[in-house]
Amino acid sequence: MDHCGTLFLCLCLLTLQNATAETWKELLSYMENMQVSRARSPFFYLRQVHQLEQMLLNTSFPGYNLTLQTPTIQSLAFKLSCNFSGLSLSSATLKRVQHARGQYAWGQHAMQFPAELTQDACKTRPGELRLICIYFSNAHFFKDENNSSLLNNYVLGAQLSHGHVNNLRDPVNISFWHNQSLEGYTLSCVFWKEGAGKQPWGGWSPEGCRTEQPSHSQVLCRCNHLTYFAVLMQFSPALVPAELLAPLTYISLVGCSISIVASLITVLLHFHSRKKSDSLARIHMNLHASVLLLNITFLLSPAFAMSPVPQSACTALAAALHYALLSCLTWMAIEGFNLYLLLGRVYNIYIRRYVLKLGVLGWGVPALLVLLCLSVKSSVYGPHTIPVFNSWENGTGFQNMSMCWVRSPVVHSVLVMGYGGLTSLFNLVVLAWALWTLRRLQVRADAPNARACHDTVTVLGLTVLLGTTWALAFFSFGVFLLPQLFLFTILNSLYGFFLFLWFCSQRCRSEAEAKAQVEAFSSSQTTP
Repeated sequence: MDHCGTLFLCLCLLTLQNATAETWKELLSYMENMQVSRARSPFFYLRQVHQLEQMLLNTSFPGYNLTLQTPTIQSLAFKLSCNFSGLSLSSATLKRVQHARGQYAWGQHAMQFPAELTQDACKTRPGELRLICIYFSNAHFFKDENNSSLLNNYVLGAQLSHGHVNNLRDPVNISFWHNQSLEGYTLSCVFWKEGAGKQPWGGWSPEGCRTEQPSHSQVLCRCNHLTYFAVLMQFSPALVPAELLAPLTYISLVGCSISIVASLITVLLHFHSRKKSDSLARIHMNLHASVLLLNITFLLSPAFAMSPVPQSACTALAAALHYALLSCLTWMAIEGFNLYLLLGRVYNIYIRRYVLKLGVLGWGVPALLVLLCLSVKSSVYGPHTIPVFNSWENGTGFQNMSMCWVRSPVVHSVLVMGYGGLTSLFNLVVLAWALWTLRRLQVRADAPNARACHDTVTVLGLTVLLGTTWALAFFSFGVFLLPQLFLFTILNSLYGFFLFLWFCSQRCRSEAEAKAQVEAFSSSQTTP
């Protein structure tokens, strides 16, 4: 009987081993079929990926882990317990699977999972858990509507059995390495989000991921959930040197703070004035209000791009910042149009509800544009990565800073650079025409030298009023980059303060003229 029991046990073990081997062969065959399939519909690729996930979650294997590999797909499965203390995987230490066509060469990558990974799953269903990792070296399984370029064409995915893993306090660290310097590229860590974008199968999203670049060839993604991760690559012709980031940030902070205080004082002084304001003063106050809103939203933008802040808050602030910029540019154009009416028209023109109509134009049109962008695709706003680089002795290192801003290149090109370019061009033409008009009036005057100082102040004031310094944004290339960065930052962060000086000069001028008129009237009354 003992011999029969031993023989029966051996037969069972042999049968189980054969069945397990057949399951592995089936998995490997399925992976090979995946890499050669060429489907027209992205839904078919997603079904293949989900089927592979279920097969890995349900397969049985002896020991702690299972590794299967084809030329473009690598699958791993791990048995985890509730006393999980963390796991680090690296392409340098993973077992290389030998195949009939030779050993597969994969680029360097790594994933590090925190001990917190299994906590929620063990609360609901304590027992053995399974972690699966699927690595793709071909991006055709995850094609978004923009056909985005991925670093190394790598997509690294992970999934835990018994539920989704979200909102981790300790992030999952995913590292990608490249054999060449990544200078000149904007790199963003993203994950595949089904249902995102215009296409129903999904798209890439940066939600819950933070991008870091410890060296010139490494990208580190810190994400608070499990899914399929990749690094988006976009060519960036002009990178900001990291050593200039601190002074530029300090200048922006100080300049915008001064402008906020100056704009508040200007608005309060205007409302405190007892005399009835004319249309020109009310147009100036609308410009001050738009500049005030722009400076406030700009200062809040970097703080809202940090990971603890919800994505929806960053999206709302990015839309508000874009709206403030469009409003400010629109009111600059309105100032130019109003200046043309003042200097170019000989006869006074009465336009019924003139300021109200300008208000609808200055505040309403930007609102419609921003709402249109949000209705078409809300993901055009959100965390925007600004690449900077460090010059080292051995090469170039990278790091990123983020702010809540426009993320769509099309929207940025049309409704930021295009809109700003048209506004700057219009106001530059008006400024040139105004200078020509003032010069002509100066030549006709009897004492041109006496008016020289006054006209100089007028020209500087009109330059500020029309916002022509914003045209410096179009000189961020080549040898102009570094001077443009400092000039643009200094002049436009202090734009509200310069408007305040213009407001004070105009107020002093009007009070001086009013005083002169009173004195002239008094002297005429006392003269016999």
